[in-house]
Amino acid sequence: PELNQDPLDRADFNAVEYINTLFPTEQSLANIDEVVNKIRLKIRRLDDNIRTVVRGQTNVGQDGRQALEEAQKAIQQLFGKIKDIKDKAEKSEQMVKEITRDIKQLDHAKRHLTTSITTLNHLHMLAGGVDSLEAMTRRRQYGEVANLLQGVMNVLEHFHKYMGIPQIRQLSERVKAAQTELGQQILADFEEAFPSQGTKRPGGPSNVLRDACLVANILDPRIKQEIIKKFIKQHLSEYLVLFQENQDVAWLDKIDRRYAWIKRQLVDYEEKYGRMFPREWCMAERIAVEFCHVTRTELAKIMRTRAKEIEVKLLLFAIQRTTNFEGFLAKRFSGCTLTDGSLQKKLESPPPSTNPFLEDEPAPETEELATEKGDLDQPKKPKAPDNPFHGIVSKCFEPHLYVYIESQDKNLGELIDRFVADFKAQGPPKPNTDEGGAVLPSCADLFVYYKKCMVQCSQLSTGEPMIALTTIFQKYLREYAWKILSGNLPKTTTSSGGLTISSLLKEKEGSEAAKFTLEELCLICGILSTAEYCLATTQQLEEKLKEKVDVSLIERINLTGEMDTFSTVISSSIQLLVQDLDAACDPALTAMSKMQWQNVEHVGDQSPYVTSVILHIKQNVPIIRDNLASTRKYFTQFCIKFANSFIPKFITHLFKCKPISMVGAEQLLLDTHSLKMVLLDLPSIGSQVVRKAPASYTKIVVKGMTRAEMILKVVMAPHEPLVVFVDNYIKLLTDCNTETFQKILDMKGLKRSEQSSMLELLRQRLPAPPSGAESSGSLSLTAPTPEQESSRIRKLEKLIKKRL
Repeated sequence: PELNQDPLDRADFNAVEYINTLFPTEQSLANIDEVVNKIRLKIRRLDDNIRTVVRGQTNVGQDGRQALEEAQKAIQQLFGKIKDIKDKAEKSEQMVKEITRDIKQLDHAKRHLTTSITTLNHLHMLAGGVDSLEAMTRRRQYGEVANLLQGVMNVLEHFHKYMGIPQIRQLSERVKAAQTELGQQILADFEEAFPSQGTKRPGGPSNVLRDACLVANILDPRIKQEIIKKFIKQHLSEYLVLFQENQDVAWLDKIDRRYAWIKRQLVDYEEKYGRMFPREWCMAERIAVEFCHVTRTELAKIMRTRAKEIEVKLLLFAIQRTTNFEGFLAKRFSGCTLTDGSLQKKLESPPPSTNPFLEDEPAPETEELATEKGDLDQPKKPKAPDNPFHGIVSKCFEPHLYVYIESQDKNLGELIDRFVADFKAQGPPKPNTDEGGAVLPSCADLFVYYKKCMVQCSQLSTGEPMIALTTIFQKYLREYAWKILSGNLPKTTTSSGGLTISSLLKEKEGSEAAKFTLEELCLICGILSTAEYCLATTQQLEEKLKEKVDVSLIERINLTGEMDTFSTVISSSIQLLVQDLDAACDPALTAMSKMQWQNVEHVGDQSPYVTSVILHIKQNVPIIRDNLASTRKYFTQFCIKFANSFIPKFITHLFKCKPISMVGAEQLLLDTHSLKMVLLDLPSIGSQVVRKAPASYTKIVVKGMTRAEMILKVVMAPHEPLVVFVDNYIKLLTDCNTETFQKILDMKGLKRSEQSSMLELLRQRLPAPPSGAESSGSLSLTAPTPEQESSRIRKLEKLIKKRL
């Protein structure tokens, strides 16, 4: 750092400046000798440093060459050592190979020697075992034979690859012969102990037979099957005699005795023979299963013979006792011996229910059915899905279930007739404005009975009888819809109870009533609510039927036609309500069209016909809304259908108001706006709880009534100049056409001669701006008065706003 600060080391060294720095004044020249000596000393030091560096560089080259030579010598020595190690490693490897070769030879010799000794031992055991086996077989020492035979069989497996040796093959043949002899001997012993002829049985089990069963486990499985077959046949021989077809106890009314007999036999078996047969044979279950097969065959035979004697109560009694017995078997046995897969029903999980009825709150009359839904929803198959014995006997009743189906057909027919009689006796349901329309109690009774029949039939069969029962259900669902619902809908009458023109003009709005009475309106709403309940419950019924029927028959369960029938009842009920209110408003609209609108001198309050229409709406709609509170969507449909019916009819009568003066048109526009406001408020009119009307309904009302307002605005506009009038018509009405235009001209009272030129001008201007007309028309629904309208229209709008 010092050297770097020395001025002599700087690149821009200036000798004059340096000297001036050393001798800034003349007085400082007195020290010139001292300064010169310092500089000379510094020069000598620099010379010494340069000399030392130069000499050091000369010695570095010589040292490097010496170090390189030493490194080369070290590398040569390392290569020599590596070569020595490699040679020693090769010698070691060769030595290891020689040692391991000897070890492998010893290992092979040991293995072969061990195999030979083991084989000789096995041969000795086999030869001795065969001799002992033959001797024990002759002496019937089955207990020792069971252990010995299994050992001999295991030893013989080791000699499969030596079967080419005659002595080994001879021993194998002797073992087979001993097995054959054992099988025949054991079968003979069982035949002697349990003879096929007669029903006499020994006093108790035999230890010899017990050991013989252990031997049979090792022998050919056919020996075991033969023993089981003979024992079961002998055990059930008494049953076949006692319950022959010609015996009195064989008929269905004594079916309990059959099951009581087998229960006693199972107890007897456990006491006498329970320890004789191995537990894994499941002999008690096999006896019970064979009893079931025999019983099913015998019952089917006797029922075919005496089919005419089968009655419903007797059949249900027999089925109930049989299913109870099958349940008893399921509790006691596991079903491991069953081989008939058709007896074990495959349970299929149905899709998740999307039934809207399950999501809605049930009507009060359906609480009983709703509480019973839980047991339908939890198990997919209520007929004991864990019972492998289901149907093992009761399947024989399936061909005769037509008796049950016919009985249900008769019962349901009587039930429908009773519903009809009750309805006539009790009359229509009372008005219910608190909890919604009253659902007819008969529909809940019908579906509760349906559920009972469905569950009962599914316990009897899940095959064709369920399809037959479904057909019966369909029949009486349709009858219920026709006789109870459609048949009791009030009929429209031709007698006019409407208003007269004079009464309208005198504003006697309160003196008239709708066609249907309050009770009739409540009846229609009740039938509509009942039909909706039936529709939802029928959908649920279809789902439950599909859950209970066999998978192969699911496609044949279809209640769509019946659901369509109830939908038709709903539509008819709504249409009746719409027609009733629509017909009540007809006289008012007729009075509107017959008023002398050209004589109206001033714009006042709403006209009498508007008041009459509003009165009828306020009379009918609250009743309908309160009685359809539980089916809100159908009340919305009623409102939409009424709007779709009333508004076109109002516009039709509007065209009949001709001729019409400017003041008359202003009054009509005021009336139209009043009706529009009432219609927009129709869903909640007269209700303490104000709800926003559905958007779909509001859209229909706004579109229809705005068209009526636009027609009147065109009527109010001056018809000269013609081009402005025609363009204004095209702009205000989106569905402009010559027919509507001519009706408007008739309303203005123009002569035919004047109309022809205007119609021709319209035809010329219509094709040019079709899209423009649509867009302008759509804008006119929300935009304020167009620029072309006169000041009279502006004043009228101000008047309407002021009244609102």
